[in-house]
Amino acid sequence: MLEMEVKELIIDVLQLEDIAPADIDSGAPLFVEGLGLDSIDALELGVALQKRYGITLSAESDDTRKHFASVSALAALIETQRKK
Repeated sequence: MLEMEVKELIIDVLQLEDIAPADIDSGAPLFVEGLGLDSIDALELGVALQKRYGITLSAESDDTRKHFASVSALAALIETQRKK
């Protein structure tokens, strides 16, 4: 399942050793609340997503912020861009 892949990628890229994929709620916020990620984490995660899935992201885009809202949102973005 794509959401599980995204969770595993988040854990690997950000070296979240104390968190298992099952601990991450797909609908929970990734930033501030939820996982509590910051802008550096977003940058690292964005690069990893681009490398792994070949998706394009714009740091200035409001849409990018929406895509990074949760694991579900990231999975939806990957699905959308895969179909193009």
